[in-house]
Order: sequence, then C-alpha cells, then structure tokens
Amino acid sequence: MKKLNTFITNHYPKIVICLIILIFFNTCGNPTKSLNKKIDTLSQKIDSLESITITRKELKIEGLKSEKRMIQSTDRKLLDVTRQSVIDNEIDSLEK
Repeated sequence: MKKLNTFITNHYPKIVICLIILIFFNTCGNPTKSLNKKIDTLSQKIDSLESITITRKELKIEGLKSEKRMIQSTDRKLLDVTRQSVIDNEIDSLEK
C-alpha cells in the first residue's frame, strides 16, 4: 500500500492529464449518437407541424384579437373605444 501511495503522489499530474485526455476522447464520439436522435425527434416534430393549416380568415381574426388586446392594454380611451367596436364587428363578420 505504501508503494501505491508513493506512486500516486509522485505521478499525480501525469495520471490526471491521462484521465482528462481519455474522458475527452470518450465524449468526442458520443454526441453524434445523441445528435442523430435529436435530429430524428426534431424532424418528427416538424412533420407534425406541417399538418397544421391556418387559413387567412383565421389569421386575420387572430390579428384583430391581438390588436384589441393591445388597445385594451394602453390607456387611450376616446378614440380606441370606437376602434374596439369596429374590431368586434369585423371579428363577428369573419366568424360567420
């Protein structure tokens, strides 16, 4: 045991450097496997997103709703009240 302790104390920096190099080379090869798995899962998610179709009418309705939320979040009242009612009428006509 004494010989082992003296060997470790004498060659500690060399042992650490060798272990670091081994760990580095071991991890260099592994990311390609996990990267391929991540690419596969991302491509599956993209394929599932392609099936979602949004029409121009739905897009316009969502745009009007977001404009109404923006108007409501500001403090201007007089001119925006009429615009909110116009937005509500447009949304109702588009939903029909």
